[in-house]
Amino acid sequence: MDRITRSALLNASAGRVGKRMDTLLVPLELLCAVSRTDFPDRKAYVRWEKRQVNVLEEGLLNYPSIRLEATDYRVAELRTLFAKLEEAEGLPSPAGPAQHAESLRAIRNVALALAERASRGDQTGEVCHWADGYHLNVRLYERLLCSVFDILDEGKLVEEVDEIMELLKSTWRILGMTQTIHDVCYTWVLFRQFVLTGENGLLEHASLQMKRIATDSQRSPQERFYMKTLRSSKEGPEGGQELTFVESILGPIKQWVDKHMEDYHAHFTDASGMEALMTLAMVAGRLLADEKDQTGVMRMTSAAEMAAVAKQAEDYVLSSAKSAFDRALKEVDAKCEVENEHPLALLAVDVESLVKKDVSLFAPVISRWHPHVIPFSASLYHNFYQKELKPFLDGVSVLTDDVASVLPAADSLEQYLMGLVMSASTEKDVIFYKEQLKAFQVEEVSSTLTMRWVNMQLSRVSEWVDRTLHQEKWEPLSNQQRHGGSIVEVFRIMEETVDQFFNLKLPMRIPVLKSLMSGLDNALQLYSNRVVNQLGVKLDLVPPPPGLTRYGKETSIKTFTKKRTADPRLPDERRGSQLNLLTVSTLCVRLNTLHYILNQVNILEDNIKRCWLIKQPQASKPGDKSFSGISTAFDPTRKVINTGIDKICEFLGMKVIFWDLREPFIEGLYKGGISESGINHVTGSLDSVLGQICEIIVEPLRDRVVLGLLQASLDGMIRVLIDGGPTRFFSQTDANVLENDLAALKELFMADGEGLPRGVVDNMSARVKQIIDLYRKDVKIDPFYPSLYICCSFHLFGG
Repeated sequence: MDRITRSALLNASAGRVGKRMDTLLVPLELLCAVSRTDFPDRKAYVRWEKRQVNVLEEGLLNYPSIRLEATDYRVAELRTLFAKLEEAEGLPSPAGPAQHAESLRAIRNVALALAERASRGDQTGEVCHWADGYHLNVRLYERLLCSVFDILDEGKLVEEVDEIMELLKSTWRILGMTQTIHDVCYTWVLFRQFVLTGENGLLEHASLQMKRIATDSQRSPQERFYMKTLRSSKEGPEGGQELTFVESILGPIKQWVDKHMEDYHAHFTDASGMEALMTLAMVAGRLLADEKDQTGVMRMTSAAEMAAVAKQAEDYVLSSAKSAFDRALKEVDAKCEVENEHPLALLAVDVESLVKKDVSLFAPVISRWHPHVIPFSASLYHNFYQKELKPFLDGVSVLTDDVASVLPAADSLEQYLMGLVMSASTEKDVIFYKEQLKAFQVEEVSSTLTMRWVNMQLSRVSEWVDRTLHQEKWEPLSNQQRHGGSIVEVFRIMEETVDQFFNLKLPMRIPVLKSLMSGLDNALQLYSNRVVNQLGVKLDLVPPPPGLTRYGKETSIKTFTKKRTADPRLPDERRGSQLNLLTVSTLCVRLNTLHYILNQVNILEDNIKRCWLIKQPQASKPGDKSFSGISTAFDPTRKVINTGIDKICEFLGMKVIFWDLREPFIEGLYKGGISESGINHVTGSLDSVLGQICEIIVEPLRDRVVLGLLQASLDGMIRVLIDGGPTRFFSQTDANVLENDLAALKELFMADGEGLPRGVVDNMSARVKQIIDLYRKDVKIDPFYPSLYICCSFHLFGG
């Protein structure tokens, strides 16, 4: 090939004695001087001929020093002749050689006119040769650089790449190359090969090569002057634009990278290659900005450069996030028809998956240039979704299936995005990004709808309490379930309400839950208070005290013999019938029912806590105070129930002693003398009542009920001793008998260690013991007024 080329060039220059050799149209001369017989086979000649035609086309048509007008007829004519020359190689002899020779003659006529053209118009007479510009030289050097790629694997570099680079340096002087031009051209070649093959290794090589491109300040004065002479123009929508050599090469690279990075969600399934591409974009941006210095624009400071890099990364995130969101928006329209879900609910799920992918895949790469990419990206998606959600929320007025589907998904998305926003490095950054957000207002809408539902359900629970209490007979359900049936129904409806509440699947906050629990607590308090209030006033059980016997100095003892009028303090007949219905059995069932509430409240509370933890897992985190509100929500009910149990126990004791056993105890005890009507006349009845109580009452309440009965018994005994009326008379000698009766009463309630503790019984009977001790006192007293004196003494001693 070297021999053939030298021989052809010598023949072409034989008639050019005294003329410049570099003005030869070398490819054309070679085509005319070299024949097919100079090659070992036809295929080699065709390849060589094609290469020469390509060089002619590059220099004369594609990259001439002076651009041809698009309307120049010679462009189309020359391309046609090139096609005929190629066609001649396929024609048989003699047509093929004849067409070949004719095409070469025609090409020479057109090519020579194009090779030398007036550079500045006809007035100067200056001629610009076809090879005088750097466009063709750069194109040729670019083709030489392509030799670094492996023919068998175009995505790899050959092992001899360093040797090839040293060899190519020998062409720099001929082609007008400099180190900067070489670096720019090599970057372009590597990048273009990456685009063609998709091999990320080439992208990394291109990125490293681009970093070697010297800025204008680092070039020698000669190179800076030379680089300023290399200019090109670019036509665009806004008109023509003049570019430097660096801008003409790096500009398209930057545009290609920008196009891909502005929608990196679509172009990258993983982060491989993304970091190198981002590096390429940022370095290209800095170099292009440095090129502005040649036109007199001051170069950016390092701080301004960092801000520009962050702004570029931010623009990428904004553009790509918007594109990804728009695609997701289109996809949910098709998915909702298949999955029968509201588009906004599906969109929220897709966006959350999209953001998670950003956080795990793309954010680690982009954070090198934008440290707050995660909160920034989260704020973008938040605003994108908010614009789609707002019209839907504005139209929400009732709880529908669509609302129950969209609100939880939107709330979950907002909670996740807000968590990412809060991950910003400083409080100032958190405030900045939060100011960019417009809240979904899901919580407000959900709270309104949920509160309406809660109020409706609580009203239903209250109605159920009224209905069940009205129907309650206060009979035990069974031997094992010794409480009323009404409370079972009340808790059933409450449990249904709680289950329905958590099955709403709406976003909930602790105030809504507290409202529900407060309503349930009020319903239980209402139930408990009505159970207690049904008993009436315990004073109705206590008969009025007997009239006092009057005493005068001149008159003898007189008793009222006139017929007494009805005492207004005595209960009427209707009230008496009601009191008769309040048997020991029904009162014990009431007590069991209240105790059942205490147990079930704990179960209900635990169930609510469990469901709340499932719905709000963050409630279990340290520092969360929501549990404190849940754990104390039913405390008012517990307090009311314990108070109610005390009242019923007290009422039960008073009912037994002052109503059921009024005749043998209050009216008959010690009547007509201690020996005739002692305590043994009533202990049998009391023992029977205690047996009945222990048979019905639940074990945890047994001592409290028996304690109430003991208190009432002691109160009844005090009533007999100090306000027994004219039918009772006690002497000093009766004190021992009275004390024995008190001991018998105490033994009855202690039940040989199986009843109340001795200490409790002793403490409660201390008052009675004090009164009995008064009877032992040796005092002079009118025998007809012992009760009056003892009563006064009792009060004086603090009884």
